Amino acid sequence: MLDVRRLRLLRELKIRGTLAGVAEALAYSPSAVSQQLALLETEAGVPLLQKVGRRVRLTPQAEVLVEHTTHLLERLELAEAEMTASLTTVSGTVRVALFQSAAHALIPQALTLLAGEFPGLRVEVTEREPERGLFEVSARDFDLVLAEQYPGHTRAHWPDLDRVNLSTDALRLAVPPPRGGHAAPASLEEAAGLPWVMEPEGTASRHWARQLCRSAGFEPDVRFETADLIAHIRLIESGNAVGILPDLIWAGHEPTVHLVDLPGRPNRTVFSATRRSSASRPGVLAVREALARAVGLVAAPVADPVSG
Repeated sequence: MLDVRRLRLLRELKIRGTLAGVAEALAYSPSAVSQQLALLETEAGVPLLQKVGRRVRLTPQAEVLVEHTTHLLERLELAEAEMTASLTTVSGTVRVALFQSAAHALIPQALTLLAGEFPGLRVEVTEREPERGLFEVSARDFDLVLAEQYPGHTRAHWPDLDRVNLSTDALRLAVPPPRGGHAAPASLEEAAGLPWVMEPEGTASRHWARQLCRSAGFEPDVRFETADLIAHIRLIESGNAVGILPDLIWAGHEPTVHLVDLPGRPNRTVFSATRRSSASRPGVLAVREALARAVGLVAAPVADPVSG
């Protein structure tokens, strides 16, 4: 009989690519991972790993085992979800990965709702970039991810994940408030020669914002690069930069910067995703419902943006 825990290690190697990656993800030592996989080879009676330089590659027989292991883990997770659904209380732990503006705007409200209604439910929250969060939910590092999608930007398709859209979130040009008789830029083109703050290279928001500027006929002068949108706000309101901010960052509060509608009035989509096999778990359902209610509480329209 093949050991399920060792089969999971083999699947983790397929997902993460290296023994070191498996060890880090599961809090093992690399030598312990190697030993367990060697025992699995003995149980299977066939070679499962091939050395390729300093790395290892799965054999065709190992690929067969990984596919069956994936189905086995899904069935086990579905059995657990159905079992907990039969209980009269919502308890356990839900591990949530989310991007920063959702952490500021939605999580405090959602946690307050959950604490009042399901005191036995523990929610653990970790900030992750959406692409990494989606991968880590599929890899079972998290139970739920809150992610964003920008106009015209597609994300990798994860067939094992169940996606639910939470809201559409307006994206606007943010400029310093008018001061000392100087008018604030009233369009994207008028912000062309100013210093910009953007999220780091490689993020969907950075790629989208840069393409938007290029479509307006200029290359943005990005002098400040940070994933912290609160830092974006501080740089803009102090007069040191302009940028693009989502309405969700204000969480229903009055903006402290001057906002200008962008051409075409673009929106990003905010959504949650979980593994299909755990989508019916009462804890996951409770967190998703609380997030949806939190959107309704904080997503008040931003007051009087300037048309661009």
